[in-house]
Amino acid sequence: MELRRWLVMEDRKRYPSDVTDEQWALIGPFLDAWRSRRISVAGRQGEQDLREVVNAILYQNRTGCQWAYLPHDLPQKAVTYYYFALWRDDGTDQTIHDLLRCQAREKAGRTEDPTAVILDTQSIRAANHVPAATTGKDAGKKVPGRKRGLAVDALGLIIAVIVTAASVSDNQIGIRLLDEVAEHTPTVTRAFVDAGFKQDFALHGAVLGIDVEVVTRSDIRPGFVPVKKRWLVEQVNGTLMLHRRLTREYESRPESSVSRTLWASTANIVRRLTGAVTATWR
Repeated sequence: MELRRWLVMEDRKRYPSDVTDEQWALIGPFLDAWRSRRISVAGRQGEQDLREVVNAILYQNRTGCQWAYLPHDLPQKAVTYYYFALWRDDGTDQTIHDLLRCQAREKAGRTEDPTAVILDTQSIRAANHVPAATTGKDAGKKVPGRKRGLAVDALGLIIAVIVTAASVSDNQIGIRLLDEVAEHTPTVTRAFVDAGFKQDFALHGAVLGIDVEVVTRSDIRPGFVPVKKRWLVEQVNGTLMLHRRLTREYESRPESSVSRTLWASTANIVRRLTGAVTATWR
């Protein structure tokens, strides 16, 4: 298996989105453990190179290409989508992301789980093939498509992500995010939000034991002024936009959009853990 992977990698030129050996050393053990638990009826564990599958997912995330336009030297569309959907449905993408996030927090001298989160939403236009039943129009921003809700920690690492129709209110998305946070990260006791999150959201936070603080923008200083706490989640939204698959809503299922966000965040985390630096396009 290792020899075949080496030969495949030697046969093609490396793409900028490919994981390095150091980065694969962080992701690989999780997928090796996942593969060891999946034995077919014939007693086989599968022979596909999972590193190349991850490279294909990250390539598509970064470039925004369609499934049929994946390069020929990466795994075929059917293979890549099979694993993408499988990891999406069984939660493997979430598990890898969350465990790597814990490592990133420990490396920064923090505890594994945060005590505070910052919430925000972002409306994304949908492509014309996205089912109308899963989309809507953001009444405030006049954006037709879907809305992505994020809860991030003080390091800008994603704690929870929700994707809904753009017509869903920030309040409803915030409540769902708080439920996700309370279920998977019970150490959180504070949440910072903007004025779009109303009283019902704050009351729901109180029921979960999470104190909600609305951070408002100051109009005193002219020009762009980063808002206390909230700038972190806005920075994360900007970083995710570097992954072109996330700049427009292409996925038929909201669950696939969540998975895309997790893979984009995972790529950012392994770069942080390995100290990788990419030359700016500027």
